[in-house]
Amino acid sequence: MPVPLRQDPGMEPFESRLLREIERRSEDLVRLTQDLVRIPTTNPPGNLYRRICEFLERRLAAAGFECRLIRAVGSPGDSETYPRWNILARRDGTSPGECVHFSSHTDVVEAGHGWTVDPFGGEVRDGRVYGRGACDMKGGLATSIIAAETFVSVCPEFSGSIEISGTADEETGGFGGVAFLAERGLFHPDRVQHVIIPEPLNKDRICLGHRGVWWAEIETKGRIAHGSMPFLGDSAIRHMGAVLEEMERYLYPLLAGRSTAMPVVPEGARQSTLNINSIHGGEAEPDAVHTGFPAACVADRCRIVIDRRFLIEEDIASVKSEVADMLERIRAKRPGFEYEIRDLWEITPVMTERDAPVVRSVASSIRRVMSRRPAYVISPGTYDQKHIDRIGRLSNCIAYGPGILDVAHQADEWVGIQDMVDSAKVMALTLSELLPRTGRAR
Repeated sequence: MPVPLRQDPGMEPFESRLLREIERRSEDLVRLTQDLVRIPTTNPPGNLYRRICEFLERRLAAAGFECRLIRAVGSPGDSETYPRWNILARRDGTSPGECVHFSSHTDVVEAGHGWTVDPFGGEVRDGRVYGRGACDMKGGLATSIIAAETFVSVCPEFSGSIEISGTADEETGGFGGVAFLAERGLFHPDRVQHVIIPEPLNKDRICLGHRGVWWAEIETKGRIAHGSMPFLGDSAIRHMGAVLEEMERYLYPLLAGRSTAMPVVPEGARQSTLNINSIHGGEAEPDAVHTGFPAACVADRCRIVIDRRFLIEEDIASVKSEVADMLERIRAKRPGFEYEIRDLWEITPVMTERDAPVVRSVASSIRRVMSRRPAYVISPGTYDQKHIDRIGRLSNCIAYGPGILDVAHQADEWVGIQDMVDSAKVMALTLSELLPRTGRAR
């Protein structure tokens, strides 16, 4: 049953004024989203991180935020050609209090094919802003900035602090972004108490966490020989074929039979899943300008990268042992089968409690802005909450922001303008609840 909006006598005049000011700034919100989309921060390889951080620095410094640009030196992918730059902006109130942090990533995936608009043009059409990253998650970043700027404009005297970060590399694990900042104590509960990550999970849903993930590389070994005499060699690709066959016969059906009590969306992600992320065997791929044929050789190596998503009911040790046991079964019955398995990275499932302070506050704001109760969901894939939870040891963290996750990474990606405005209202009301006023509002 819808919950009535707390307007007129129920909503304080200050809060009504706050929401009206969000509406008044809707065109600024659209322009800001367009400006962010037009900086093509594609990752890999990690383009233009410094440029977008400097753009955000100019914007936030003008609103009274103290800004720091932080390079994640030594993180995966960081180089002089593609340095991993992050921005951390902070606005302190007029008295001590808690800190609310909006954490957004600035990187986007490649544009890919199939677009009917310029993927980095920021076109506005039919109430939407189009472009790569508009949904995931530059629209959410712009929304959090408008919400924070509006709050400090209407209520310059408040207790506590507001932080906004724009971080690198979330699309490739976040190790050059939030993980790097968390390792330096910037998400420690002593300095940050509430974190909202504006990922596109729908404006009326609160995302409490995500499934676990284990990435690993499996390599099968072979022996090189002339391709006209394959009996003198041993094909690593054929050995990998046995691995893939056993996955189809045993592992996929096993995982499909498992389900979770976590409210994962979409429905298909409420089971354990396995994706083969890449496969390569034999000779190295030639350069793009090479027009010749490959040499006639038996493949002496073959590698796959697996992406295993697991549930809160599963144990990471068991997840790994299932794959190791499968490989050992193959070795026991297949002559010449040799393999190596290497861990790449792993993250355990995360789920914030529904009664956590930031959850309660955002839920209340959604009810007041949209006259509906929020849905509580879990993301099928990981996002930066994993680092805030495991490194920062901060559990009072959620994902909440505008956008529909299904259009992320798609051609003609978009974010709805009204969705951004409504989410900005929710964020602004949340700030007004978590950071009490210490003086008269403007």
